[in-house]
Amino acid sequence: MKILAINPGSTSTKVAVYDDRQLVKELTLRHSTEEIAAWPTVMDQFDFRMKIIVEAVERAGIELSQIEAVIGRGGLVKPIASGVYEVNEALKHDLRHPVGQHASNLGGLLADEIARRVGARAFIADPVVVDEMSEMAHLTGLPQIRRTSIFHALNQKAIARLYAERRGVSYESLDLIVAHLGGGISVSAHRHGQVTDTNDALSGDGPFSPERAGTLPAEALVELCFSGRYDKAQIKKMLNGRGGVVALLGTNNIIEVIDRADAGDAKASLVLDAMCYNIGKQIGAMAAVLHGRVDAILLTGGIAYSQRICDAIGRMVRFIAPVEVMPGENELEALAMNALRVMKGEIEPKVYR
Repeated sequence: MKILAINPGSTSTKVAVYDDRQLVKELTLRHSTEEIAAWPTVMDQFDFRMKIIVEAVERAGIELSQIEAVIGRGGLVKPIASGVYEVNEALKHDLRHPVGQHASNLGGLLADEIARRVGARAFIADPVVVDEMSEMAHLTGLPQIRRTSIFHALNQKAIARLYAERRGVSYESLDLIVAHLGGGISVSAHRHGQVTDTNDALSGDGPFSPERAGTLPAEALVELCFSGRYDKAQIKKMLNGRGGVVALLGTNNIIEVIDRADAGDAKASLVLDAMCYNIGKQIGAMAAVLHGRVDAILLTGGIAYSQRICDAIGRMVRFIAPVEVMPGENELEALAMNALRVMKGEIEPKVYR
């Protein structure tokens, strides 16, 4: 059963073809800043991305007519429960009119168009807006503001299921803390298969990261906003995109930061240690959410390849539960395996309304 997985990013489109669980081909189609800048909005990139996907798959010697399912990364639609969703008109409408601009909004639309052309089924799975948080976790001290669930749901859920599978138990039987360490960082409490609390990894809530400012003192942020030195767009960019490590050190490349720290750069070492400190502190908060009953702490994402970072976090939190390092994003594989579960009849796809 051949499955095409599509993951549109800001400067690349990643695609993979699987034959059941076997990877047939994985491609990363990179886009220059000039190419992307030519399109006023993400939606305007649709034809451009469609063309390069089709051409790249065909150049790889794969017949699109053999594809039985196409699954794209979900975008910034309304909050939904975790699961696999078959693309329908309601989903396509909300992907075309999302709450925010992100390349992932194209995932379901590209999947739907390719599936339509070849007579396949189209899906999305576990978009970043998966919301399983309790009402208590959503509530803040201001009625005008609610805490939002935006996190690395696709990778976190896939890693948690993989961890459970390796131990011969069900994901739904475990209490886990999963920390996705990437350009943004999300730390989540998984209680019996549901993420009951998480930080908003898009808006800067939680630990600071290579590109996110993280939680800031509220009054100081208000003073910055009304200082007259920055407009709204600049402040938002400071929180997401130009905050965190890149604001403190001028780079979002963690490998470079580690190299600088190892070479004796005291500021790089301090920033790196502070990022790990804040991740450990957030893991401690999620342990409280789970009432201290934690089966394991899973560290995943691209930054989890760094032993230095994982060791620093582990020293803070291993008293809570065993720490398991499962690096990488694995998003294409996670997408394909979600589609395969539906196509094999193991689960029913959910209906987006």
